[in-house]
Amino acid sequence: MKNALMLSGLFAALTSLPAKAQDALEIVGRPTQGGLGFQPAATELARDLQSLDYLVLIIITAICLLVIGLILWVVVRFNRRSNPTPSSFTHNTPIEIAWTVVPIIILVFIGAFSLPVLFKQQEIPEADITIKVTGYQWFWGYEYVDHGFAFDSYMIGQPATGGNYVLTPEVEEKLVEAGYSRDEFLLATDTAVVVPIGKTVVMNVTGADVIHSWTVPAFGVKQDAVPGRLAQLWFKPEREGIYFGQCSELCGKDHAFMPITVKVVSQEAYDKWLEGAIEEYADAGAPKSFQIASK
Repeated sequence: MKNALMLSGLFAALTSLPAKAQDALEIVGRPTQGGLGFQPAATELARDLQSLDYLVLIIITAICLLVIGLILWVVVRFNRRSNPTPSSFTHNTPIEIAWTVVPIIILVFIGAFSLPVLFKQQEIPEADITIKVTGYQWFWGYEYVDHGFAFDSYMIGQPATGGNYVLTPEVEEKLVEAGYSRDEFLLATDTAVVVPIGKTVVMNVTGADVIHSWTVPAFGVKQDAVPGRLAQLWFKPEREGIYFGQCSELCGKDHAFMPITVKVVSQEAYDKWLEGAIEEYADAGAPKSFQIASK
């Protein structure tokens, strides 16, 4: 049965044309060669996380500079030439109190800023759109539960899409046909999650076989997909564009080849896409792989 589902899924990926969302979308959330910073924040959650990271960076930089300064001062002030007769004391109560109390104050200060960010991630708001995402070895399945349709999402270049994990001219042609370039190889998928700008999206995340992890850095979201469990994450995109993510939990030999593509579009474009997606994918809410396997 498992082999039948896999073969039918490959057939579906090769023979079906994904519903298009909106042409000429800007690619916003993607890794850059030699990049050191974050991807552009496209949600409030991502802005909060990046601000918290900058705050902690300032604190740890100040601590490192202080420690380096103290070490240099000790080296210069208390070397054998400057201090031929060393002190013999074993305790210094004020210093011991200081190096106990000061770290506590620093940790409380960091916690005062980090806990609200954590609570905001974990407190799931009321959803405008609910999507169930299931991790498989090695692709993602998405179900728009409010509209009764679902589809599978494969990396362009996977065997399921007529590739072999190698950027061949045929794979590059498929990328171009889907609206991408060769630079998006290993990032772009044959079908994408499509959501409207400014709406609260709640993802119900689970796994079908092993533990996966659904992650989109520009949204500031990451949630493990654990078989037998249903976890949630949420985001509210603020900028139209194409965003990429990756499975972020080692899940087997093809772990590196199960990317995530999310398209944030206008409400009008979303409504138009939704109409076509329902017509193409809806069949009692089952993915096409299951539809074919059941026939």
